[in-house]
Amino acid sequence: MCKGLSALPSTCLERAKEMKVKLAHLADKQDRAPRHKEESLLQNFEKLLSSKHGVQAFRSFLRSEFSEENIEFWLACQDYRGTKSPGKLVPKAKRIYSQFVAVQAPQEVNLDSETREAVTVCVSEPTPASFSAAQQRIYTLMEKDSFPRFLKSSYCLEALRSL
Repeated sequence: MCKGLSALPSTCLERAKEMKVKLAHLADKQDRAPRHKEESLLQNFEKLLSSKHGVQAFRSFLRSEFSEENIEFWLACQDYRGTKSPGKLVPKAKRIYSQFVAVQAPQEVNLDSETREAVTVCVSEPTPASFSAAQQRIYTLMEKDSFPRFLKSSYCLEALRSL
């Protein structure tokens, strides 16, 4: 029959407490490791997209996976956001919408209906932020889905060799 913790010698209780502290510390370290890894991958993805050669290698990889429209859309949105002339926003917005966002567009990107509807409303009176939510969705998709596979691909190795 169990007599509880009071029946154990005090040295056993002290050791158990020490082990509990060590295990908690170890568990905390393991919890932080994936976040650190995710932050590191995010920084690497940002570096990739800020490099001309990185974008070219990633574009080739996405082409091989039949999802090149994602990087094309993201780059078009980057260009759109940098547009200084208000007169150029409307034609650029319509081009991006008809090329990537509209249902059955030639390079339709994978957006949820809520985001697609929000962009559809914004295109009638575009602002520099009209595509921000959609661009962020596609960025996240590439970062979480395509980029980890890219890192394991021959396209990544070729890009590293060329640098």
